[in-house]
Parts: sequence; C-alpha cells; structure tokens
Amino acid sequence: MLVVGLAGGIASGKSLVADCFVHFGAALIDADQIGHEILKQQEIKNAITLEFGNSIINKQNEINRNQLAHIVFNPDYPDALTTLEKITHPVISERIHSILEQHRPTAPAVLLDAPVMFKAGWDQMCDKVVFVNAKLVTRKSRAKLRGWNSDELAKREAFQTPVEEKRTLATDVIDNDGSKTATYLQARDLWRAWNLPLTKKHHSPNSLFINTP
Repeated sequence: MLVVGLAGGIASGKSLVADCFVHFGAALIDADQIGHEILKQQEIKNAITLEFGNSIINKQNEINRNQLAHIVFNPDYPDALTTLEKITHPVISERIHSILEQHRPTAPAVLLDAPVMFKAGWDQMCDKVVFVNAKLVTRKSRAKLRGWNSDELAKREAFQTPVEEKRTLATDVIDNDGSKTATYLQARDLWRAWNLPLTKKHHSPNSLFINTP
C-alpha cells in the first residue's frame, strides 16, 4: 500500500486532487475532519477550555470552532496555536496511524490530506508527497468562496509551512491552475507512474466532475 500525502497552499485545490485519486481507487484520510471530530471528545474539550476559557463553548456545549480559530490565528496570541496543537496533534496522529492500518490489507493507496503535514511531521508516514500548485491570484479567488479575504488568507498561511518550502519537500507536483480535466490527467499520470491499479471508471473524468462548477 502506497501512502501519499497532499500538500499545497491554502485554496490550492487539494480537495480536487484528492477526489481524483479516490476516483482511481485510493482511500482518503482527512486530517482536518479528524481534528473536527476529536473536538467533541470530552477529554479534549476539557483540555482546550482549560487553556482558552469557557467562552469558546457554544449553547450546544460544543467547542465553537470559529471562536477558537479567531484566537489561535490571531497574531496577538502567538503561542495559542502551538498550545492547541500540543493538545490535538497526538490524538490526530494516533487516529491517522489507526486508519492507515485499517486500509493496509485492501487499499492500493491511501491519501493523507493534512494542511499542517510538514509542521506536524506527518510527512514521515508518507511514501510520496504531492504538492498541489496554484498561483497566489488563483488561491485568493478560491479563498473568497470560503469567505476569506486576502488578509485572512495571508494570516492563516503564516501559521503553516511556507508554500515554497512545501513544494521543495514534495516528491511530485500537480499544477492546478488550469481546467479540472487537466488536473485529473496529471493525477492519473502520477497514479500510473506509481504502478497502481486503476478502477474501470478512470477514463471518465466527466463522471467525477458532474454537477460541480
């Protein structure tokens, strides 16, 4: 089983590339999703509220992720994100390892999509790391669809490994500045270069992109 990490700047289009590889037969581990899930664990909630106060707890007695993000991505609190990561990263790492072992008997490849992959050291779990490349102007345009302006994009990216460093550390690059089909074909070429088996539907990008903008 090949373990493939996905790296890139914010709003570079890693999700599209992940969709392509899943279309070919890969399993996906979304580290962000795992991070969201563990915030519901009582032990994690207790540790986070101990550090950041009860103001981050909403009426449903859950952690308000937006409020927490406002704190940890605030330059006025430079140690806040590190504090949060010390609480969450060990649990996320355990979950990633567990899921990898679950997929090992059956999956030809597993994708690890983790925005802080290099910072957390999770690239050490990967056989390959694919950097998804997109120009800054493209990423700014895509970030607007998330409701983030250029300042918010820059602020959040400042807390990650620099984009060019991610590219240098990667083993492969997919350019995601063009059409979805162009990205799809690059992903398929990589999959073939890794000598992984393709599902029968690999020849049909339209089946992947149907009903998507």
